[in-house]
Amino acid sequence: MSDQPVVLPPAISSPPPPAPKNFFRGPNGIRAGWRVLIFVLIVAALFVTLSVVAGLLFRGRVQPTVSLLTPLGLSLTEASLFVVFSIAALIMARIEGRKYGQYGLPGKFAFRKDFWIGICVGFLAISGALLGIFALHGFHLTGIATHGNTLVAATAAWCATFVIVGLAEEFSFRGYLQFTLTEGIGFWPTAILLSALFGLAHASNPGETKFGLLSVVLFGLLFCLFLRRTGNLWWAVGFHAGWDWGQTFFYGVSDSGIPPYHNLFNSAFHGPQWLTGGSVGPEASIFTPIALGVVAMLFSRVYRTSDLRP
Repeated sequence: MSDQPVVLPPAISSPPPPAPKNFFRGPNGIRAGWRVLIFVLIVAALFVTLSVVAGLLFRGRVQPTVSLLTPLGLSLTEASLFVVFSIAALIMARIEGRKYGQYGLPGKFAFRKDFWIGICVGFLAISGALLGIFALHGFHLTGIATHGNTLVAATAAWCATFVIVGLAEEFSFRGYLQFTLTEGIGFWPTAILLSALFGLAHASNPGETKFGLLSVVLFGLLFCLFLRRTGNLWWAVGFHAGWDWGQTFFYGVSDSGIPPYHNLFNSAFHGPQWLTGGSVGPEASIFTPIALGVVAMLFSRVYRTSDLRP
């Protein structure tokens, strides 16, 4: 017999057992519903903190009523929304072991081609809706409202403001919540739910109507289509900014019944509410769903397959 020691094969280490599934955990970790609840609680806590701080800073001052859309007022409101939801998403990213960009705003696509195409298409879409109203003698421009240095400052201010609006509203309704709920109930059921909430969030706007709210829901579904086909929110952010900039600053028409401040053109509407949108503005006109439908069809022909890029 040989005196050489017998070399045994190395032990094959078995993979660690998967975490047990229960009411709180699923195959992908904490279940989507619980993660959404944690996220909402964080958002609520941040808003309460922000409200307390604002109350201390502005104690005793009368809160002004909203009678005009201004770049400063809108920027502060929407920036606060974006910061709160972003902080909550960053906290959830640490909990879940993900990157912030996975929730819809990847940095490598920031302000690149998709964003600028969205800007242009958004502006063309509101222009098309107003052109339809004009063709039926319901809308016309009455002159230039802002001149000189004020016009230069207003142009820059409104550009920055509506980029903030696009970022805030898209990330709030189609960022973390869309990403997480999709794991639980699927993309389009989530899109329908969040688009309905998007419409409900606009219900408190002064002068809003049922048809105007329906248009807001359709906007939400269109933005979800952009997200589904491009894999991120930058197309939607651009479209949102381009539409709002064209509507509020360039054409100077009301948004949910609130007239703009330091807009480029003055304008006037004449005719029935279904045509002009009435007190709401063109978003409640029959031509807004038509414009959104045309955009959806053309977009779907160009972006034929989903590209869920991280």
